Amino acid sequence: MDTRNWRARANYFEFQGHRIAFWTEGPLNARPLLLVHGFPTCSWDWVPVWETLTAKHRVIACDMLGFGLSDKPPKGFNGSGYSIHRQTDLQEALLVHLGITGFDALVHDYGVSVGQELLARDIESTRNWSIGRMVFLNGGIFPDQHRPRPMQKLGISPFGFLLGLLMNRKGFGKSFSEVFGPDTQPTEQELDEFWEFISHNGGNRITHKLLHYIADRVEHKARWESALVAAQNMEMIGLINGALDPVSGKHAYDKWREVVPHARHHLISDVGHYPQVEAPEEVARVALEWLA
Repeated sequence: MDTRNWRARANYFEFQGHRIAFWTEGPLNARPLLLVHGFPTCSWDWVPVWETLTAKHRVIACDMLGFGLSDKPPKGFNGSGYSIHRQTDLQEALLVHLGITGFDALVHDYGVSVGQELLARDIESTRNWSIGRMVFLNGGIFPDQHRPRPMQKLGISPFGFLLGLLMNRKGFGKSFSEVFGPDTQPTEQELDEFWEFISHNGGNRITHKLLHYIADRVEHKARWESALVAAQNMEMIGLINGALDPVSGKHAYDKWREVVPHARHHLISDVGHYPQVEAPEEVARVALEWLA
């Protein structure tokens, strides 16, 4: 699938005055599967596993506010910034829009925090929807194991605005490639495709504002880790991890096994931060086995 086709297949709904792009495909009578993307990319990340997943599930994915084809307001949600809680509200609104009350989820990177907040809300039984199972991919599940890249360190500094001013296709390609495995590096065409969505509607200029999730992870550490422990006891969760990821690779996988020893886990030894892009067949196979 090329980016033109992906764009043409987008649907849109309004959330808090903002236009949000989403995609849904698969048998209407199949179990809904919510896909939640990472930073700084978008739902385009799921294209390598899309066809396999949609053969078994009714798959739903959106570009969160500030990402991809969705609106990218300079000040986030109605001037209140970008936060994981508001992005989780957005995911809930999408489920309501589609009339979905029970679903599974596959979450990655930035999306793991949205997934943890969804789990916490589900466990509190305060919503009219429920999660069956959730599969995590590489991400900052445990903030003490997150190893930010230089780009992220700049973005959360007092000089974060410079990231938006300096970020271009060449710099992005170099930085982004560093989180992939040495044998699964993105091609120039793939980098062009990722950049197309990052830079859409000037999105590269607000990259530093999206990094608020790093502070959110520290602030809500106890809540989100408690949700994992509770979900583990209900056999709800699993982690598929690319071991060579410098941000959240094997060190984060080891932490998972320590904190939630009864949860599922699968290590892919030769890929990095984007296992669904670097090893799509293996990721889809393991995820579908766990979700069955």
